Amino acid sequence: MAPSKQPSFNSVIIVGAGPSGLLLALCLATLDPRPEITILDAAETLNRAPRATHYGTPAIKLFRKVGILAEMRRDGYMPRDVCWRKLDCTRITGLSWDTVGKDLDSDAMTVYPVGDLAHLLERELRSRADVKIRWGCKVSGIKSGLDADDETATVEFEEGGESKQCTADYVVGTDGGNSTIRRLVFGKRNFPGHSWEEQIVATNTEIDLDQFGFEDSNFIIHPVHFYMAARIKPDLDPKKNVWRISYGELPGLSTEELMERLPMKFEQILPGSPKPDEYCVLNKSPYRVHQRCVDSMRINRVMLAADAAHLCNPFGGMGLTGGIADISALFQCLEGMHKGLVDDSILSTWSDVQRKKWHEIIDPISSSNIRRLFAQDPDKALEQDGFLQMLKRSEENADLQKELHKAGDQLLHDYTQYFQKSGTVDKQANVANGGESAGLDEVAS
Repeated sequence: MAPSKQPSFNSVIIVGAGPSGLLLALCLATLDPRPEITILDAAETLNRAPRATHYGTPAIKLFRKVGILAEMRRDGYMPRDVCWRKLDCTRITGLSWDTVGKDLDSDAMTVYPVGDLAHLLERELRSRADVKIRWGCKVSGIKSGLDADDETATVEFEEGGESKQCTADYVVGTDGGNSTIRRLVFGKRNFPGHSWEEQIVATNTEIDLDQFGFEDSNFIIHPVHFYMAARIKPDLDPKKNVWRISYGELPGLSTEELMERLPMKFEQILPGSPKPDEYCVLNKSPYRVHQRCVDSMRINRVMLAADAAHLCNPFGGMGLTGGIADISALFQCLEGMHKGLVDDSILSTWSDVQRKKWHEIIDPISSSNIRRLFAQDPDKALEQDGFLQMLKRSEENADLQKELHKAGDQLLHDYTQYFQKSGTVDKQANVANGGESAGLDEVAS
C-alpha cells in the first residue's frame, strides 16, 4: 500500500493513568502532527502504593526511546545479581548482571518504583506536550466504537457529579487489573484464567539484609514461608536500604488480619528473626494474584493493554515488563497507521501476537516462577528444577549468562515488517496464528 499523506487518526482516549497509559500518551505525543490525547482516570491522583519495580529489556528499550531512561537510572539503580535461597539463607544458585555490563547505554535491568515512574511520565507529558490527566473521571459506558461500522469511539463518564462524553478515533483501556473498559466490553465475569489460592503481601521496608549476605534480589523457597526480598533503594547505610519484601500468606484472611500478622511473619521468614524495632515498614499492600488474559485485546476501535488485558503473578517481573511490551508494540502499530504505512488491520495482528506472547511466554514463565517458591522441597530443588540447574551451569558459562539476560527480548515483535507491503492482512494473520515461535521453553521451566 502506498503511504498516505493524511494521518489515519487524529485523536485517542486513554482510560487509566497508570504507567502503561501515561507511557502510551508520551509516545503518541512524539507523532507529527500530534494527535489529540485525552487521559481519563477515576482516581483523584497518582497511585503510589507499593507495586512493581523491576524493568526488563523490552521496557528499557522503550524508556530510552522516549528519553526518560537516564533519569530513571540516576534516581533508581541497576541491580548486580539475583539468587534463590533456602529459608536458612543457604544460597542455591543465581545470576549476575556483570556479564552484560551496567553502563548507561546497556539494556540491563533497572529498578525504579512504578509510582515514581508514573510521576515522571505525568511531568514529562505536561512539559513536553501540555497533556494533562483528567482526574476523577469514572467511565460508565462505551457509547460507540465496538461495532465494525463505527467511525469513532465515544466513552461516557462521570466528572464532578455530571455525566459527560468524549469522542475520539480510538480508545485504549490501560485501567489496570480491575479495568472498567474490560468489563464494559466483555462483562464482569469474562476474564479467562485462574486466581492463585496463595495470597501475597507486598511491603517496602527499611531493613539491613546485607549483614546476612543478601544479594540485590533474593527468592526464598519454602512450602509455607516463601518470599522475595529485592533491594529497591540502595543506601550507603545498610540500615536505610529499602527492600521490597513480598511474601505468601494464608488464604481467606481479611486485610486487618494480614496486617496484624505482619510482625509475626517477618520474624518467621527474615534472617535474624527481626523484631519490629529493627525495621521500618514504609508501606504495605495485600493482594490476590491471577493468571488471566482476555479473548481479544482489540474490539474494533477499543483496545485493551497491559493489566487491563492480562494478569500474572509478580514473581519475576513479567507483568510489568509484559505490559510495557504491549505499549511499545501498540505504539509501533499506531505510528505506522499515523504515517499511512499500514491500515488498521495491524491492530488485530497486534492483539493476536500480544496474546500469543502472554500464553506462550508470560503465563508459563510467571507460573513456574511462583510454583518454584512453594511447590518443591528446597533441599531437592537443585536436583529437580531444570531452571535452577541451568542457572547453576551459567555461573561458569558467560555465553549462557548472556543468553539468559537476553531472554526478555522475546516479548518484542517487529510490526514494521508489515508496513508498505501488499497482502498485509494475510501475512499478519499467518504470523499471529503461529508463524512465530516463542522459543523460551528452556528458560521458562
